[in-house]
Amino acid sequence: MKDGESVTEYCAKTMGISNKMRFHGEKMNDTVIVEKILRSLSSKFDYVACSIEESKDIEALSLDELQSSLLVHEQKMKRSTITEEHALKASTFTKSSHIRGRGRGRSRGRGYRDNKDGGRGRGREQPFGRTNVECYRCHRLGHYQSECYTRLPHNKEKW
Repeated sequence: MKDGESVTEYCAKTMGISNKMRFHGEKMNDTVIVEKILRSLSSKFDYVACSIEESKDIEALSLDELQSSLLVHEQKMKRSTITEEHALKASTFTKSSHIRGRGRGRSRGRGYRDNKDGGRGRGREQPFGRTNVECYRCHRLGHYQSECYTRLPHNKEKW
């Protein structure tokens, strides 16, 4: 088995070779093919092959059962690598890297003044927080319209 080869491709290739050998007169039962597949898997399947040999009776194991158990392990390996990639992406996404440039009045843009009474806006009596923010879609506090999770009836839906 090659490194980038999937279990399905490898089993199909092995079955093609064994069918050709049977066609040319080789006496080969399924147990021999199962043993050859388990021996020739790539190194990332070493622990899987050992666990299959220890837990199941190789003499009674069919080729379909072997292929399905190898597919399950291959899918679990793919899922774990995807989860690790997502975890690494999440850890590099820090708070300071995504606050800038979002808008919503968090910076000293146009109309900002240091004094509370002068200039445009409400002043700065209350500290900025999500508890004071009202959603323009559902009119509840604590989130913006772009983050709204509420399902409204179709006649109230505006966007």
